[in-house]
Amino acid sequence: MPIERRDILPGYSISRILKGSWHLSSGHGPGIERDQAIRDMAAFVEAGVTTFDCADHYLGVEQLIGDFRRQYPGLARQLQVHTKYVPDWDALPTLKREDTVRIIDRSLQRLGVDTLDLVQFFWWNWKTPGAVETALVLKDLQRQGKIRHIGVTNFSTPQLQQLVDAGVPVAVNQLQYSLVDRRAERLQLPYCRDKGIAVVTYGHLLGGFLSADWIGQPEAGEPFANRSLKKYKLILEDFGGWGLFQELLVALRQIGERLGVGPGEVALRWTLDQPGIDGCIVGATSTRNLARNQKVFDIALSDADRAQLAAICDRRTGPQGDCYELEIDPTSRHGSIMRRNQNSLEDKPWPGTP
Repeated sequence: MPIERRDILPGYSISRILKGSWHLSSGHGPGIERDQAIRDMAAFVEAGVTTFDCADHYLGVEQLIGDFRRQYPGLARQLQVHTKYVPDWDALPTLKREDTVRIIDRSLQRLGVDTLDLVQFFWWNWKTPGAVETALVLKDLQRQGKIRHIGVTNFSTPQLQQLVDAGVPVAVNQLQYSLVDRRAERLQLPYCRDKGIAVVTYGHLLGGFLSADWIGQPEAGEPFANRSLKKYKLILEDFGGWGLFQELLVALRQIGERLGVGPGEVALRWTLDQPGIDGCIVGATSTRNLARNQKVFDIALSDADRAQLAAICDRRTGPQGDCYELEIDPTSRHGSIMRRNQNSLEDKPWPGTP
């Protein structure tokens, strides 16, 4: 079947699988060769994955997508690009309107567009005032035509509510959600449904851990191949440890064998089936798993499949709390690995850039 689409706003449609781009960042891990990355983008759009997720602090990625747009103008007309505005932690106390305007203008220039399809806002430290006021600057830039839609990412529910109550037109919320991380179910997903806010999610494949390759393997530890594995290993520890995760992997493989797919596709299908989930971001450094992702729309989980997964996941011990509360706390295990000052870094040259 073709990649499903969903109208999440009047006149605005996205592919239900979004191409994630954090893995392409020069700050994530070993770099990807520029020309191959651009050819891969073309293959994704041709396959129906027309919505790309990126950020102003994913070093080199906005420029890379802009280069793709210029090299493939026909395919670029089918593209929706969701970027982010993430001012640095250290910049928050002195952040001014002109700083926000400058960074939005930088995204426009890098992506080679007159209007950003979606800007997802994040504020690192709510003890520092200014989050609501900065979001209202984005609202003003929306009125000027520089931004089409405003979204948020990685806010707790009370933080999101503050923005909405202040009149920020939040259209889309990007949050972490998966079989393993169910924090959003308690407060944030119901709030978004109540307010009519579209939801796109990430973290379904746990940075690569949700793969048959990990079945029967010793518990993963340092050194990790990239920052995603480091991040999601902490989530797995909160979930209930390596043993419970192995049980989940085996169950996903059993279900996948019946359906003719792998564990990751089963996990992704589960997430897409949850109420209020409009799309799932899948990080990809290449087209290696593109055909497998397309098979997600050929399968359906049975009640018995869902019950088998629930019997394992209902034994989880965490992660606890609201969305991103662990990660935003600089004193926590999760927060201690975060890089909070990426926006101001000068983009590193992309491998292969002329």
